[in-house]
Amino acid sequence: MSTRILHVSDLHFGARDDPVLERALTALVERVQPDLVIASGDLTHRGRAEEHDRAAAFLRRLELPVVAVPGNHDIPYTFPARFTQPWREFEQRWQTTEPVHTTDGVHVVGVNSVRPWRHQSGGVADAQLDRVAARLREAPPGALRVVVLHHQLIGAPWRTRKKPVAKRNHVLARLVDSGAELILGGHIHQSTVSERHEFEVITGDARGVVVSIAPGLGRPRPKRRGEARGCVVYRAGETSITVETSIWREDDWGLTAVRTFPRGRRPLSVESV
Repeated sequence: MSTRILHVSDLHFGARDDPVLERALTALVERVQPDLVIASGDLTHRGRAEEHDRAAAFLRRLELPVVAVPGNHDIPYTFPARFTQPWREFEQRWQTTEPVHTTDGVHVVGVNSVRPWRHQSGGVADAQLDRVAARLREAPPGALRVVVLHHQLIGAPWRTRKKPVAKRNHVLARLVDSGAELILGGHIHQSTVSERHEFEVITGDARGVVVSIAPGLGRPRPKRRGEARGCVVYRAGETSITVETSIWREDDWGLTAVRTFPRGRRPLSVESV
């Protein structure tokens, strides 16, 4: 069974909204035919009610299941609401900040990494990691186990001031040990993908885990160098995960990079040409 996931992040509705965005993403959905859309935070720019309305309407018009988690821009920008009711607008549209989506082919667990007292950096508490572990154990046999949060767990290829999630090594290790196979984030408006064997010293027979950050879909700073505009498609089969990064090139999507990683404990088999 093959599973296709469209991963978007950092839409930033309310900051220089581009009318071409919906038409472009709809065209990509028709081309790729994903089973699911994952939105890894910063759906809005200032967390205002009308911005949440527009972001939710935009994603739901794709007519696909949507798994959304909040980003640091999705809570109120002003006080005291930022501390007294940070999740009200998000939860009114999406019911929860830590969703779970399950089918026979994919099991997605959302994690809220936003901390209202931090403007940029985020964190994940041990109690949240315990919940993730319990929820991942509920995955159907053979289903791709996905965890999504807003803050990045691997570094950006271009310099950025945005810090990764607090205690990154601890958080990543707990997610890996809990059985996650694909860990998704956003926040840095840059695409970067890695497999745990590429950055972690592992002895023995250890299964693969892919960590992927989607580029930003919105462009609140259109002239800022080092911030791509695009999205990522994941195609998961029984033995591999393929990551396809597409960048918006003014009038159409351009497939920029394709990487294939092993799924499970066996090394990636290479087909002879």
